[in-house]
Amino acid sequence: MRRLLLAGIGNIFRGDDAFGCEVARVLAGRPQAEGVYVKDFGTRGFDLACALLEGYDGAVLLDATSRGRPPGTLYVIEPGPVEEAVAVDPHALTPDHVLRLVASFGGRPPWLRVIGCEPAWLGDEDEGAMGLSEPVQAAVEEAARMAEELAREFLGPAIDDRPGTVT
Repeated sequence: MRRLLLAGIGNIFRGDDAFGCEVARVLAGRPQAEGVYVKDFGTRGFDLACALLEGYDGAVLLDATSRGRPPGTLYVIEPGPVEEAVAVDPHALTPDHVLRLVASFGGRPPWLRVIGCEPAWLGDEDEGAMGLSEPVQAAVEEAARMAEELAREFLGPAIDDRPGTVT
């Protein structure tokens, strides 16, 4: 049985950076196919790196991702191979750094996709911010649907094809 991790990433105290956490919350409230696991890692990049070493065959990372488009724009990113394993600060791990940390542990990232959302605001450094902006909140349901579609793609024909369901 193949195992797929749907991993929320973000900081709930930094406005739209909580996007991945919110998508993971939505997905966790829905039935998932056998072999699909949903977990909100928040800011715990080291824990995510360890999880990627625990025998998952694939992962979908859910995260706020700035790429210069309008807020709420969703991206599906297929990261390239990790070229180097380097020491990284385990307290400041972006998805890119998590993948390099996995490589430094001698692991190889599994099948991997990132569903990213263009943030509108992350709050300021000193005060932070609670809650998602309107355009990012509006993208959460579509991002959850995209994650379910990627799960179907990854797991193949064993997934129920009814729209909006992963069983």
